[in-house]
Amino acid sequence: MFSPAQRVAAELLALLTASGVEHIFLAPGARSQALAVAALQLADAKRAQLHVRLDERSLGFNALGAALASGQPTALIVTSGTAVANLHPAVLEASHSGVPMILLTADRPHELRGVGANQTTNQVGIFGDAVRTCFDLEAPTAESPTVDEVRYVVASAIASALGETGGQPGPVQINLAFREPLSGSEPNAASLNLEPIQVEPAPTEFEFALLDGIVPTVVVAGAEAGPEATELAEAFGWPLLAEPSSGARFGENAILGYRLVISERRDLADNIGRVIVFGKPTLSRQITGLLYRDGVEVIVVRSKTMGHFNVGGRASAFVDEVTVSSEPEGNWLESWRIADQQLRLAAPVSGELTRRELVEQVWAATAGAENLLLGASRIIREAETWAPAKPVNVFSNRGLAGIDGTIATATGIAIATGLQTRALMGDLTFLHDASSLSIDPQGPELDIQLIVGNDGGGTIFESLEMRQSLQDKEFDRLFRTPQNVNIATLSAAYGWLHVPVSNETQLSNALKLKGRVVIEVAL
Repeated sequence: MFSPAQRVAAELLALLTASGVEHIFLAPGARSQALAVAALQLADAKRAQLHVRLDERSLGFNALGAALASGQPTALIVTSGTAVANLHPAVLEASHSGVPMILLTADRPHELRGVGANQTTNQVGIFGDAVRTCFDLEAPTAESPTVDEVRYVVASAIASALGETGGQPGPVQINLAFREPLSGSEPNAASLNLEPIQVEPAPTEFEFALLDGIVPTVVVAGAEAGPEATELAEAFGWPLLAEPSSGARFGENAILGYRLVISERRDLADNIGRVIVFGKPTLSRQITGLLYRDGVEVIVVRSKTMGHFNVGGRASAFVDEVTVSSEPEGNWLESWRIADQQLRLAAPVSGELTRRELVEQVWAATAGAENLLLGASRIIREAETWAPAKPVNVFSNRGLAGIDGTIATATGIAIATGLQTRALMGDLTFLHDASSLSIDPQGPELDIQLIVGNDGGGTIFESLEMRQSLQDKEFDRLFRTPQNVNIATLSAAYGWLHVPVSNETQLSNALKLKGRVVIEVAL
């Protein structure tokens, strides 16, 4: 039996894969079956890689991780109803961090909306402004939509997802209404020879900032800043204050303990006259305080992925490149280097395995093209102080900085790169995404380590104001939330090797393991 749903699904996915979409993430469902059939046909023909997940929330972060690592859009296929809503956390993160994803959400035909039909809600606009655009396609017939109309939708979706229409990259929704028959065996998506879509980038204006080099300046590199921040700092002899997920935490200008320097060396911190911002800095109050400080000039270098940044509302310019009209003061950088070294050397070193040693060992073990994902919460803040100056492929979901989806994001990164991937996180972050330990048994073999610093709950909250006013019992229940989950048993249930670690030697040995490994570090 001919199925118009199958025709449109085949054309749409054939165009997506011909135009650069390599990874398709699928959660099973009835209304989306035509898309599932077409995805499998393309995968069998080696024209795409298909990854099947049981949980749409995990699927969303899997797709986000793959797109984050590759820079190319991923396609997500889900059925109607709550399946669509479960993508929302990943869609929000992708929106705020400029990650391209194309959401293929199956839906009931228009006549079944708003009348109480099963698994039907308003899916159009469900993500609000978190998607760059939303297409709502009526249920196909034998004649409509034409392949040219499908091509237009796919071309617009790819361009919007990549930010080639002039905006920030991010997720796009194509909502597809389907009537019975919901699928068929023809046409085979892999047999359709459709011309790839070529996306032309929108013209942009390039703006420079010509600055007085005499002004004492620091370069702040937030999430996704990239090596351009390092290059600028080194070109003009400025201290580089680079977060661990910036992609700029390397080179001779990197001031690793900048939080300590700003807090304890007021003679240096109070003399800062200018801050040049790359990416999205979110980790420390010390950096945020600089952006609010009167008398400090704030220059923001535009980030295509992280979007507009102007915390404090004091940015005097948004530019694409910076140069200077006079030579910077030579002693400025050296003073920061000396202070950084003195303060870090003065920090006590215990004989036990602490978060500092954990960060340093994981950084040392990750080399070359290998990947490292940092979970949110306390561990990334420890890395902000103790991670060495070393070029590492570091990722982190800093768009909204939530702890959810960390395991799934790491899995997506491993899938897209095919390289060893480590994910460093706390115990609550691990448990929050435990269902993502379930991986498609027919998918690729993954070399992935989940390194869990188990400190018995949310210790990050100990630094916040309420800790001073609450009793231990109240604080533990409301904020620390210690859990009694046996991580070893949980890991084994999902087929992961579990390795307990309590000292540096055990950690060093565990970091050499291959395959799917959960390394639980007692802190």
